Amino acid sequence: MLTVDRIDLFYGAAQALRSVSVKAQTGRILTVLGRNGVGKSSLLRAIVGQHIPRSGAIRWNDQDMTKMAPYLRAKAGFGYVPQGREIFPLLTVRENLMTGYATRPRNDRVIDDEIFSLFPVLNDMLGRRGGDLSGGQQQQLAIARALVTKPKLLVLDEPTEGIQPSIIKDIGRALVHLRRKGEMAILVVEQYFEWARDICDDYAVMDRGVVVLAGTRQEMDETAVRARMTV
Repeated sequence: MLTVDRIDLFYGAAQALRSVSVKAQTGRILTVLGRNGVGKSSLLRAIVGQHIPRSGAIRWNDQDMTKMAPYLRAKAGFGYVPQGREIFPLLTVRENLMTGYATRPRNDRVIDDEIFSLFPVLNDMLGRRGGDLSGGQQQQLAIARALVTKPKLLVLDEPTEGIQPSIIKDIGRALVHLRRKGEMAILVVEQYFEWARDICDDYAVMDRGVVVLAGTRQEMDETAVRARMTV
């Protein structure tokens, strides 16, 4: 389980996160919801090590990860799909996927067939440059690249942003499949409420750097959540 325990995060004098606590459990999907600029991406950056909290703790099972370098978190099993995808446009699809080998031992540097069963289009485009793919195909590539690392925690920052509806459904099906396998915890930051609601087991809603609502999907008050997401 990932435990984020009352972290405070600052950018200079500006406080982005205020005593934020969330938990993501293996075999479950946690969605973090909220408007633009409320601290959702800052939370993910703190989790993957791009920004270090001023106070509070981030733990994976019993290991304190709060000040650990990003590459060590990746070796510990943190897989990150950043907002905007950030694939390598001049590398081929195969080469983009191979960048995920960095965290794997040399005798385990393979692309699992399951990745191509989740995203078949990638298998058809292995020799094509990443920058020549559509936005939705690039998003699938970014998720697949994270899966090559065989993560124990998969963190995704707004995976539906700017993506056509058919691929949004494909991504949702892929995450539900991974959840059912019970081998990883999945944390998704998202603004597309209906999609996030349908795939999640647990949720948290942020506003102005604070978690204002949280619970299981069964406990969700959709009216209250929607009110926190409207501009």
